[in-house]
Amino acid sequence: MKIFSKEQIYKGDQITAKKQKISSTDLMERAGIQIFNWVHQRMQGAQVPIHVFCGIGNNGGDGLVVARHLIIYGYNVHTYVVNCSDKRTEDFLVNYDLIKQTTKKWPIMLNCEADFPAIGPDDIIVDAVFGIGLNRPPNEWVKGLFQYFRASKAFTLAIDLPSGLYPDKVPEDENGVVWADYTLSFQSPKLVFFLPQTSKYTMQWEALDIDIDPEFLQKTETEVELMGKLEMLPIYQPREKFSNKGTYGHALIIGGSYGKIGAVMLSGRAALASGSGLVTTFTPKCGYIPLQTAFPEAMTITDSDDEKITAIKFDIEPTVIAIGMGMGTHKDTHLALQEFLKGNTAPLVIDADALNILSKHKSDLKLLKPQTVLTPHPKELERLIGKWKDDFDKLKKAKAFSKKYKSILVIKGAHTITVFENKLYVNSTGNPGLATGGTGDVLTGIITGLICQGYEPLTASIFGVYLHGKSADIAVEDYGYQSLTASHVIDYMGKAFLNLFEKPQLPQVTNDNEEANKS
Repeated sequence: MKIFSKEQIYKGDQITAKKQKISSTDLMERAGIQIFNWVHQRMQGAQVPIHVFCGIGNNGGDGLVVARHLIIYGYNVHTYVVNCSDKRTEDFLVNYDLIKQTTKKWPIMLNCEADFPAIGPDDIIVDAVFGIGLNRPPNEWVKGLFQYFRASKAFTLAIDLPSGLYPDKVPEDENGVVWADYTLSFQSPKLVFFLPQTSKYTMQWEALDIDIDPEFLQKTETEVELMGKLEMLPIYQPREKFSNKGTYGHALIIGGSYGKIGAVMLSGRAALASGSGLVTTFTPKCGYIPLQTAFPEAMTITDSDDEKITAIKFDIEPTVIAIGMGMGTHKDTHLALQEFLKGNTAPLVIDADALNILSKHKSDLKLLKPQTVLTPHPKELERLIGKWKDDFDKLKKAKAFSKKYKSILVIKGAHTITVFENKLYVNSTGNPGLATGGTGDVLTGIITGLICQGYEPLTASIFGVYLHGKSADIAVEDYGYQSLTASHVIDYMGKAFLNLFEKPQLPQVTNDNEEANKS
């Protein structure tokens, strides 16, 4: 799913109005009706007090449309205008007149804290104060209103974007933002829904189709995409009947040190579980017996040193190489990595200690071949690209790094973001159960296994991140967040692949009387 920028959203509205020969007011009516339909479908006429807070711009106009239709359908609606400026948009004024023609209960003007209405914890707040066009912090009394929303504990539904939240930067004061329980975003979600510093402002979101021009949606290239099942299905490569283990490549997993051989084992097992034809591990000598004993599917090569990697030499021709897991950062290991990078020609996935070594010796980054995949967690990323001011600055620095080294950055997190040059791919799967040791090693192995089969490195990164999260989502149903382990993610990889082709199950509707008669 494409995630459009603020400027693209405005352009899409203009093109839609022109092509469909409708006014901006008509488009606002369409959007407002979609919000109303969503609410009406869930409330079914329930007389819970609904407080609709409207700004004086187009987001406020959307709120007025919603309030008007709720009133027409007999809901218990209280409408307010947050009078934070003397300027009103034309579409707001049109809908302000329409609601006055619909009901004798005109919108109440709010000018200061003394005007705040009583709101109970069982009430509903509809936030339509500010939209995507906000370019400065709200007035102090408006901030107080947003804090009042939160203190009321009422269910808060935001229209398009929680008010006070910008679509393209982090707000300076969290008290100046509405903390929404649910956000109904027009046509597509906003990037801020997926970033660590800003996702907290909406617990859940949903994108509502408001019939923006299909050609614009299809042909407009976006900087950000949200990757879900629909985006994965065209990526999947089915297997040929007359194939063999050689058809799907040979992955070499390099890493490990004394006490950290498990990281290599997890990556190797994950490479096999994601479809690699063959896997060979390369570790210090101390890894030989553990790997031969606990990982019979893999072949094993060792360094001459017992406890650390000092020279990377092998007599196989791997399809792809993963390196860094549990490897340590000893100076001998650094020299081994440096010499390896100088001569390597295979596609490469770099993780963990190999990233830490490169962070300390940044001149070695120039040795990376194009489309090398790097899979840092937040601290590893910081060591690579430097400290950042906020999440948007982080993404800016990550894109600059990717362009400079022609590399693919997989920024691990709740919504892992794959970065390649100017493009961001936001993952939609995964859960807090992944916050446990070894899951990063598993992700590296999955990506490696996909490249091994012939997926391009960028495609393998995006697909691998999705499968990693989906496997955890399926496994967590059996184990819960606290008990999920990295090995469980590997064990459920098969179900993650199968899930790609499962149709969503519709809830069964039964006749209660009929069921009672059966019993």
